[in-house]
Amino acid sequence: MPAQPLIDLAELDVNKVLVDRDAIYNVNPHRFEFQLLDGILLIDRQRQLLAGFSRIRPDAFWVRGHIPGRPLMPGVLMIETAAQLVSYFEMSVKNEKGAFLGFGGVDGVKFRGTVQPGDTLILVGKMVESRARRSIGETQGFVNGKMVYEGVITGMWL
Repeated sequence: MPAQPLIDLAELDVNKVLVDRDAIYNVNPHRFEFQLLDGILLIDRQRQLLAGFSRIRPDAFWVRGHIPGRPLMPGVLMIETAAQLVSYFEMSVKNEKGAFLGFGGVDGVKFRGTVQPGDTLILVGKMVESRARRSIGETQGFVNGKMVYEGVITGMWL
């Protein structure tokens, strides 16, 4: 049985973007085909909640080769997109020049559905630890209200 959503998905509207792709680009170092996060929908520092989204484009670099005739977003890219959400949440506060929250680990990952070109992957997270050396966030992914991914992302400050 899937975990309960970290937040009420009814709070989120992909037409009401809080932080757009260009503003994410100013915080996260990911570029070109690895800038997977298209927008931030929620940043609630008091409750340590965050949400964002990725529009899955038909011309994404993986579409042609990851199951020809039935393209499926690789699970590792769902994890990476969730990591970019956690990274944005943490790095937008820590504005030290050269500070970078690198990928430190992932735990408890479960894939519960597919993500395909044309889908919008909604990612939600709850930060459970934010320290000088590492940050940990519970994350979940949804397509059309159905949970397709969950996992705990650990980031390490480099």
